[in-house]
Amino acid sequence: MTKTRMIVELGMGTDLTGADYTKAAIRALKDALWHNSLTIAPALGRKPQDMHVKVLIGVPKPEKVDKEAVAAVLPYGTSTVEVMEGGLEIMNDEGTNLTLMANAAAVVYLDIPEKH
Repeated sequence: MTKTRMIVELGMGTDLTGADYTKAAIRALKDALWHNSLTIAPALGRKPQDMHVKVLIGVPKPEKVDKEAVAAVLPYGTSTVEVMEGGLEIMNDEGTNLTLMANAAAVVYLDIPEKH
């Protein structure tokens, strides 16, 4: 069997006042996931637990994201989380508060039989 990309889900999340990178990343992943009900696994004779989800997070300071906390959002399956530069920081006019925007992609893979 070959791991095949089945679905790409996209989301955006923010932390409006706390500049919490993990919170924004989690909100972005939830935005990507919580607007869908995936039925692809059962349609192919697999269980939802058989899915592998590659999570990509974009934030200005990737080292500030707790990857394990982001992975814990996924309801089933196995996962990997990669954090890279992206997103947006917006400073207020006084320079005292930061709004943070994170982007997320959840790429869902399933092992399916190879075609011959």
